[in-house]
Amino acid sequence: MVRKADVIIVGGGVIGSSIAYYMSARGMKVILLERDRLGSQASNAAAGMLAVQAEITEAGPMYDMARASRALFPQLAMDLKELTGIDIGLKRKGMLRVAATEADVGEVQRILDFQKKEGERAEWLSAKQVRQQEPGISSEIQGAMFVEEDSHVDAPELCYAYAKAAAALGAQINEFTEVKSLLYTQGRITGVVTGEEELFADQVVVASGTWSGPLLAQAGLTCPIYPVKGECFSVLSHSQLIQSTIFSDGCYLVPKKGGRIVVGATMIEHSYDRRVTIGGISKLLEAAKRILPDIVDAEWEQAWCGLRPQTMDGLPYLGEHPKLKGLYVATGHYRKGILLSPITGKLVADWAEDKSEQVLSLASFRVDRHQNDPSEEEVMSL
Repeated sequence: MVRKADVIIVGGGVIGSSIAYYMSARGMKVILLERDRLGSQASNAAAGMLAVQAEITEAGPMYDMARASRALFPQLAMDLKELTGIDIGLKRKGMLRVAATEADVGEVQRILDFQKKEGERAEWLSAKQVRQQEPGISSEIQGAMFVEEDSHVDAPELCYAYAKAAAALGAQINEFTEVKSLLYTQGRITGVVTGEEELFADQVVVASGTWSGPLLAQAGLTCPIYPVKGECFSVLSHSQLIQSTIFSDGCYLVPKKGGRIVVGATMIEHSYDRRVTIGGISKLLEAAKRILPDIVDAEWEQAWCGLRPQTMDGLPYLGEHPKLKGLYVATGHYRKGILLSPITGKLVADWAEDKSEQVLSLASFRVDRHQNDPSEEEVMSL
């Protein structure tokens, strides 16, 4: 087993796996460490929505980053399939943000105006037009914004494809390997300590989602991250109940291959409880029935939950440690880890190569934005 690399990535979810892929594609020697199975946490539980316009309703750095990341998926899907043979299930059937009340209509039309102002394509569909496009939609739906560019992928397959592609390009992947601490000297990262050994690299990337905080605290960095429990369920139907993804304030419905529909997701903050509850699933089912009444005739498949890493301001932490050279952070993506995975992987690979050209403004994602900037002496004394 290799003990020295150019970069060590801590965390084998969709973000860590994406970074491993993009870095390996640029010829870097990569070691990816995952405390469990690859993609076994939030990445495995995600519905895979690439919901830029349907979900992000205001201008800002998140909107800009999300649009840039969504644009990478068509080429990414082809590249990953060529390298690994894995189809990430990119489906570009559009997304409907539905309005069930007069208040909903006003809010959705506000979002529609915002999208058009930003130069994005979106259109308002009347109740009649919605049911022409999706005949199974409830008569209670008064209209919807249709976004052609929003789409979805198979989240577990995307994560696995990233990791397999990285391995095909030479990355070493170690599952069931927990990182206990960081190694550094004279203001520079030098590696990590796992439960079994020390591993060395000139660069370390912490991308371990909800579990990133304690490791970063060792480097004097306060990045408050807390879990948001999300419960989901899926059903099966011989008939095609919906073509497009349906998004509402109460739930979302994502059509997958084989007549499968994924319905999610509850939002329970500060909970590490991974039990799926009757209360959570029943709320989702009621919300789904109000949008798609025929879902009651579908066959039950399964239910699950994941812990999504949220931050104080809803923005991920992205960037290099302000005082500890070579330590990078890419964590706290919350519900947008799948969507933001390609742009995050590209950005971290750029930083590792010391590429300074930035099209996106990243100031809002600074890793030290929630603390007083640690002094060099404080970091050196750790």
